[in-house]
Amino acid sequence: MDTMQITRLVPTSTTTVDMTIAHLPHRRLRASAPFLLRHRFAAASFSAAAGIDETKWKFGAVSMVQGASRGIGLEFVKQLLQGDEAGHVIATCRSPPQSSGLLHLKNSFSERLSILPLDVTVESSIKATAESIGERYGYLNLLVNASGILSIPDILQPETTLKKVEKSSLMLAYEINAVGPVLVAKHMWPLLKDGGGTAAQRDAAIVANLSARVGSIGDNSLGGWHSYRASKSALNQLTKTMSVEFARRKDPVVCLLLHPGTVDTDLSRPFQRNVPQGKLFSTEFSVQKLLSIINNAKIHDNGKFFAWDGQKIPW
Repeated sequence: MDTMQITRLVPTSTTTVDMTIAHLPHRRLRASAPFLLRHRFAAASFSAAAGIDETKWKFGAVSMVQGASRGIGLEFVKQLLQGDEAGHVIATCRSPPQSSGLLHLKNSFSERLSILPLDVTVESSIKATAESIGERYGYLNLLVNASGILSIPDILQPETTLKKVEKSSLMLAYEINAVGPVLVAKHMWPLLKDGGGTAAQRDAAIVANLSARVGSIGDNSLGGWHSYRASKSALNQLTKTMSVEFARRKDPVVCLLLHPGTVDTDLSRPFQRNVPQGKLFSTEFSVQKLLSIINNAKIHDNGKFFAWDGQKIPW
């Protein structure tokens, strides 16, 4: 969520600069038919000699979206299915039967969409989901952690002053916004290592954690929203730390932190009054921009924090 939204609770002014993301086209080398035939024959011979299972990528790119019941998560599922006719998508949420959006997509993409229950506050459910994915697919090429909370009626509200900060709010926001995504990454890590970027034509497998600009310490000039800010800052630190370990181990996994902008979803709806014209994005627009960043990510982007428009956000 953008800093701009907090003006309703902490009056001030801020400025934003819009930039368009640079689309980096995939470059392919042209080769003659004889060369391609020799190349394929050599590759097949090598695979057979090395005992490599050539059916490993039979599902194409396999993507998982955690927090897929509605909003940005649901839109990720939709665009991933529509954008890759061969790829498979695993959508997880706490109560799949209650997500009419996922059930509708299942009717249209019955063969390529799997829907699994996952509660980020229950690690055993995360582990069970990882085991199910491993048994059916054997690998992952993309993990999107899209779940998050900002407010819950009578339980959690963004704080306007230190006087309103409560331990229960801090702990709940931290559990769902920071701990949950990291535990999901922990259990999906072996599948991401096995997948790498091969089936998805990327440099590496991607862990894309949805953060928020208000989680930036350097960008915090407004104050307020203590629980939400702190939980997103924690997610940023945990994700950055994961990225360092993946790089040190030379795992083919890139971690990204992504700010989707202020998006018209249930999460932001109570706080949209002061959003400037043109700054409230549809889920379609935001996810399109985020997928462009994901699909063009390189190894050197590991551990970076990007806004929807490709700008780097300060920690």
